[in-house]
Amino acid sequence: MTRTFIALDLSEATRVALRGELRRLARALPDVRFVDPANLHLTLAFLGEMDDETLAAVIALAGEVARHAAPFELALAGLGVFGLPTAPRVIWVGVGGETRALLALQRRLAAALEAEGFPREQRPFSPHLTLARLKRPLDAAARQRLDNLLASPASTSASQATRWRVADLRVMRSELAATGARYTALSVAPLTGGSDASR
Repeated sequence: MTRTFIALDLSEATRVALRGELRRLARALPDVRFVDPANLHLTLAFLGEMDDETLAAVIALAGEVARHAAPFELALAGLGVFGLPTAPRVIWVGVGGETRALLALQRRLAAALEAEGFPREQRPFSPHLTLARLKRPLDAAARQRLDNLLASPASTSASQATRWRVADLRVMRSELAATGARYTALSVAPLTGGSDASR
């Protein structure tokens, strides 16, 4: 069985910018465990455990979806959190740029997966990169430092200048270990559709 998801990769320049942002966050929130920048990706669909036959079907499906989508450009946006303001559960950085093309690709992928029997995610797709999952509530001082970071223009200035070209769709394996998750690309399907593919 293989724990699987479908995602878009980042450019190396984007990872460098995020590495700097993560260092800044870690200085303000030393007790929070942040994601390794090498593991950052934009998840379009999490599929869970599957056998080899189902995995082969998903790889073929991803290739078909990719053939109907043209490459597009994304950019990092500002920081945000999921959860209550007093008890954030996730710290994330948003995704901007050609979001219309991104949303069209995600919708097409979700429809193709649903046709293959995968349940559609009930929550609306919210493009973001997860920087940290908080396992326990922050104390008042840490919450204030996080609030300052979220409100600071500096938290997005480097990100807004970082854009990257999305050129493929990846089926990924997720392996859980004591040191954290490890991700491996099982297939890379180039986006080869025409310029009208995202409309």
